Amino acid sequence: EEIQRETAYPDGKVEKVLKNGCHLIFFPNGTWKKVGSDGKTVTITFFNGDVKQIMPDQTVIYYYADAKTTHTTYSDGLEVLHFSNGQIEKHYPDGKKEITFPDQTIKNLFTDGQEESIFPDGTIVRIQRDGSKTIEFNNGQRELHTSQFKRREYPDGTVKTVYVNGQQETKYVSGRVRVKDKDGNIIMDTKL
Repeated sequence: EEIQRETAYPDGKVEKVLKNGCHLIFFPNGTWKKVGSDGKTVTITFFNGDVKQIMPDQTVIYYYADAKTTHTTYSDGLEVLHFSNGQIEKHYPDGKKEITFPDQTIKNLFTDGQEESIFPDGTIVRIQRDGSKTIEFNNGQRELHTSQFKRREYPDGTVKTVYVNGQQETKYVSGRVRVKDKDGNIIMDTKL
């Protein structure tokens, strides 16, 4: 672009006003700033390669050159980070976070301390504040992990529970109940 006016300041800063209305400001340390002809779009290119853009709607896009990471802050408070490995994090104004990993696993971190992970195969893992965990498998099976037991529920209605002492209990949809001790010995079986 053609330069309309150029001003050199005593501190070493140089400002160029282009005919299209853009302002370019060059700082002695190598950083430079471009103010768009609209006066609202600002791009600052820092001496270390970082770039900060301020858009007319006040969205701020900051690119960290060393980390190859982009951090976008929207005017509504949403922050989105794009990492060089493909990971994307969304930080919502209410405190919720959503992380999409390179393998497309999605992890939600809720403000009340709960977590939810959704895996590419459709498996969903939910962790409650008390540490208990629910796993929903894509084959219809469900698992519940607590400090007292692990329980697996099968689509046919069968429920198998393993307690911390090693005892196992299987309840079948027919009403049959089989209990084994920690060594796998059957201690009760109500065959119907």
